[in-house]
Amino acid sequence: MTTQFTTLIFVLLTLMSAECRLSYNKKRQLMFTQSKTKVVPTAENMRILGKAAGFAVLAGSKTLNEGLTTITGSLGVSPGTDISGTSVTLIDGEFHSADAVSAGAQADATTAYIKLSKMIAPKDMTGKDLGGLTIPPGEYHYTSSCFLSEGILTLDAQGDANAQWVFKIVSTLITGRNTKVIMKNGGNLLNVYWLVGSSATFKAGTEMVGNVLAYASISFGKHVLLRGRALARTAAVTMLSNTIKIEA
Repeated sequence: MTTQFTTLIFVLLTLMSAECRLSYNKKRQLMFTQSKTKVVPTAENMRILGKAAGFAVLAGSKTLNEGLTTITGSLGVSPGTDISGTSVTLIDGEFHSADAVSAGAQADATTAYIKLSKMIAPKDMTGKDLGGLTIPPGEYHYTSSCFLSEGILTLDAQGDANAQWVFKIVSTLITGRNTKVIMKNGGNLLNVYWLVGSSATFKAGTEMVGNVLAYASISFGKHVLLRGRALARTAAVTMLSNTIKIEA
């Protein structure tokens, strides 16, 4: 009887272990999913961003996601290794953790950051909130932080399909809840560059466009939509039920 009981317990434990492994694998499949194709960057983005142009999210230290996030384009981290969180759906991209691909992308993102930082930006916007403004193509600079506190920022391409905007921000970029950046009269959303000297913070409900190149971290509040790229050089990219897509 003792031998039969021991055998029964062993069988039950084996079945439970197999079920746990199956459940764990199913959870892992829900954590990170991806498609097999890749986003094809524009020629202009390739010229400026190089290998980083294929990444919708690129971090220096780690990426962390909570909630359901969808990313169109690759997600990578370098020189850090940590890709954490659950329920990231990757479309037209790949995951890269401290490999040659993410290292090359981070190197090119750094090169782009340095080049853009050396660009002359004659239009001083220091102290001006972007909310409610309509801005033509050009190079703009902030000697401190840049805020989009409320309302809509409109980028007017004035009929130029190749129109470009560069915002050089010495300190932080911060948006308010439910703020928006939109483009009118032609143009390409991916021809917008936000060069951030420290960290970028997008509060819940923000709708943002363009390439965000931050020296340190990039943080997304709940349900933020970024039609562009989040490229953090030295620190983390944190996400919370967001949609981030490389989309012209």
